[in-house]
Amino acid sequence: MEKQFENITEITDRKAYDEAVKYLNEVVDYATENGYFAEQGADNEYTTEFGRIAGMCADYESLYMDLRPLKFKTPLIVSIEKEMRKKHLNQRQTAEILEIKENTFSQIMSGKRNVSMKLAKKLYHTGV
Repeated sequence: MEKQFENITEITDRKAYDEAVKYLNEVVDYATENGYFAEQGADNEYTTEFGRIAGMCADYESLYMDLRPLKFKTPLIVSIEKEMRKKHLNQRQTAEILEIKENTFSQIMSGKRNVSMKLAKKLYHTGV
């Protein structure tokens, strides 16, 4: 595989970024197919090249792109949602069972508020 972008240390425009991302995917595909990424912690020319290009792409993204961090649900929230679906409960009904305000429960489910120990005990005892 022929190396690209050898003479640059920084990506400053969208065209170069798009080309670098395309090249990065080619490196990943080639190295994966040929076993260069098979070992965890592998140190070879492909892992080095991947790190170099990915680093430049990440720098460009943080400086020039308005990317928002990915949001993910905690395992507890996923479990609560699963139990709510099993019992055919909506947020209002679940909040009533847990004896908390619907607004508070909504904030917990959206990740804006943490689960208190008191609520954790209620979740356990009610089976929600």
